[in-house]
Amino acid sequence: MSIRIASRRRAMASLTAAFPGAEIIDVTSKGPEPWVRFSPFYPHGGIPVPYSDGVTSQSVEGIWQALKVFQDSDVDPAKLGVTTMRGLKRTVRRYGSVQGHRTGLDGDRLLPYETARRRIYLPAYRWILEHRVADLVEQLRQKDDVVLLDYTTNGDVTDPAGPLSHAALIQLHIEGRWPSESDRGLPTASAVECHE
Repeated sequence: MSIRIASRRRAMASLTAAFPGAEIIDVTSKGPEPWVRFSPFYPHGGIPVPYSDGVTSQSVEGIWQALKVFQDSDVDPAKLGVTTMRGLKRTVRRYGSVQGHRTGLDGDRLLPYETARRRIYLPAYRWILEHRVADLVEQLRQKDDVVLLDYTTNGDVTDPAGPLSHAALIQLHIEGRWPSESDRGLPTASAVECHE
């Protein structure tokens, strides 16, 4: 099979011309059922929060935003309970510069951006791929030629220039090229490995 990533902001005519014959699937929060379930904003519920034994979140984005620490604001546990796919973002404009991501709601360490991607975002998103949308992953595997649409196309965990594309993560998961979830010298985020 062939799986590629493209920007959701491109016109459909441009996409069909660039990828003739491919099935184009929008996996963003604006996408159709069932593909919207791939969105990090989708409220699957029961998603284990890394470094927080027994704590779960409705969405992956809820985890990412809840553990983000700003100059003027610490963690925000309320983001873990959001089920509407709205009101999840916490911005620099409102809270000041980002200081890092906390190792759990009560953690005593802040993780820098790339480490937080590896220790918090990747395990949480992988968890939904394996536990909440495994059937949809299998459907994608059966397709011959697919283009996944996302707002960003950055699939490089080490590239801080743009947000990480979850569509690219879907591609990496299917192709068996999942990024490393650990950094040398730091303990692994084993909390996310817990069972439902």
